Amino acid sequence: MTAEGLEPLKEELHQLKSHDRYAVIKAIAEARAHGDLSENAEYHAAREKQSFIEGRIIELEDVVSRADVIDTTKLGGKIIRFGAFVTLADVETDDEATYQLVGPYEADLKKNKISVQSPLGRALIGKTEGDTAEVSAPGGSKGYEVLKVKFK
Repeated sequence: MTAEGLEPLKEELHQLKSHDRYAVIKAIAEARAHGDLSENAEYHAAREKQSFIEGRIIELEDVVSRADVIDTTKLGGKIIRFGAFVTLADVETDDEATYQLVGPYEADLKKNKISVQSPLGRALIGKTEGDTAEVSAPGGSKGYEVLKVKFK
């Protein structure tokens, strides 16, 4: 994962451990004060939220502790691999888009970051400028031409 991808995970973990965990404990205590727990929707909702928060904390602690941070500024070359910024053209429509190949926990299509484990990411690994990547999609196979590969 990149250093930029690790920071939001650390921030989310901090938020969950220092704020959200205590807020849900308070909500459970307030719901208990309302009486019969078997028919108390607020109590059950707060318990579900607590379960989600604790599960997410465990997941994030694992990811952060095992993170292998790669400095993408020290990468280079013309072969697509982790950290590469790749400009693609859809073979059918000639629409162009630029994506960065990142780890699965930092992938965000809205920010043009795709996972190296995604179908498109796997199809691009090892390609160079001028190559075509075929990706199987639910609507059929799609082809993309690699226009540019760069590392920042």
